[in-house]
Amino acid sequence: MNVEEKVSDFYQQVLRRNAGEPEFHQAVSEVLDSLKVVLEKDPHYADQGLIQRLCEPERQLIFRVPWVDDQGVVQVNRGFRVQFNSVLGPYKGGLRFHPSVNLGIIKFLGFEQIFKNSLTGLPIGGGKGGSDFDPKGKSELEIMRFCQSFMTELHRHIGEYRDVPAGDIGVGGREIGYMFGQYRRLANQHESGVLTGKGLTWGGSLVRTEATGYGVVYFASKMLEAHGESFDGAKVIVSGSGNVAIYAIEKAQQLGATVVGFSDSSGYVSTPNGVDVELLKDVKEVRRARVAEYVAAAEGAEFHEGGNIWELAADVALPCATQNELNGEDAKVLAANGVRYVAEGANMPSTPEAVEVFREKGVNFAPGKAANAGGVATSALEMQQNATRDSWSFEYTDERLQKIMENIFTTCASTAATYDHEGDYVIGANIAGFKKVANAMLAQGIV
Repeated sequence: MNVEEKVSDFYQQVLRRNAGEPEFHQAVSEVLDSLKVVLEKDPHYADQGLIQRLCEPERQLIFRVPWVDDQGVVQVNRGFRVQFNSVLGPYKGGLRFHPSVNLGIIKFLGFEQIFKNSLTGLPIGGGKGGSDFDPKGKSELEIMRFCQSFMTELHRHIGEYRDVPAGDIGVGGREIGYMFGQYRRLANQHESGVLTGKGLTWGGSLVRTEATGYGVVYFASKMLEAHGESFDGAKVIVSGSGNVAIYAIEKAQQLGATVVGFSDSSGYVSTPNGVDVELLKDVKEVRRARVAEYVAAAEGAEFHEGGNIWELAADVALPCATQNELNGEDAKVLAANGVRYVAEGANMPSTPEAVEVFREKGVNFAPGKAANAGGVATSALEMQQNATRDSWSFEYTDERLQKIMENIFTTCASTAATYDHEGDYVIGANIAGFKKVANAMLAQGIV
């Protein structure tokens, strides 16, 4: 059986065993496609059921989350935690609260997390979790009750040496606070390393809030530098307006770029003169409002209801909203409008068709598992501070983050070149992340 047949056989097994999980299929397909060149050169990675084991989570947890709303009505949601691979360290990955969450979404995120965490160079394995609960439109008390119920079940499965969740879409500092409080109550101890993204006065880390957004810009900056360019004077599109997008906008503009647009699910805002970051933070983080409210107070900004942000002309695009938000047609429009660099701030926001267009058009593309690893990297730095009962300065932590992102870029670039795909950061990220995990799995036996 040649390599193409082996990889096809592996993928067909995944399809049979994981029916009805298209996002998970997409994530596995992308990695397996990159591994063809590895198996040609190093066929031993197909031995001992290694790839089959890598595609099967070590543990999948599904549980009921009952809670009482403000009208006294009992509501029931579903909770998930997929502990995918712990060969490099305790499971590490965020919790997502969003109505779209299901087992397939969590498995896709957990699978991506294995390689993302591997690329950071830090001792953390891959996992992910969440619920189909929607925090939008809920009162503070309803969110607290839900988080406490969610943690009542989850607490028995996590720990600083076992599994360390963090935030993701729908889970910010407020939700982490409610969950940590319930964990502390149930465990009868202040185990600060059990969750990351905590408040600064009770075990949190400086830069954690900014980390994913800053990290994607640090990675993209190295990508531009490799081609003799920089953010200084560049025009940038950032999709989304949540935590990742806000801090990607902030860092890009600190480096001299003009961010010409951002968005949310209601439409997008064009900002030809750049973004007033403090106003955006007030709208999204304090008022928790839609982006249309930004326009009311921002000079020169225009709201486009239901529009497509990818129609804006720019040099760099940073998709920071959600999975599969950028399709093949969008990619063609971006390339036609002058975009030469795309770095993913969200998890798998570009469809396979979009990635193929970027390759065909010569657009430099950085996948999320490399470009958005700054969030989990800084979470691991928070774990280090918790373990030593220490607290680092913003400047020191930001330096660590920047160095980690630069190292990830160098690793992806050099790995791609080693396998004769210079400049292909998808192949570089997938192979580099895979080999570290695979070598550890082989060394630790069939477990």
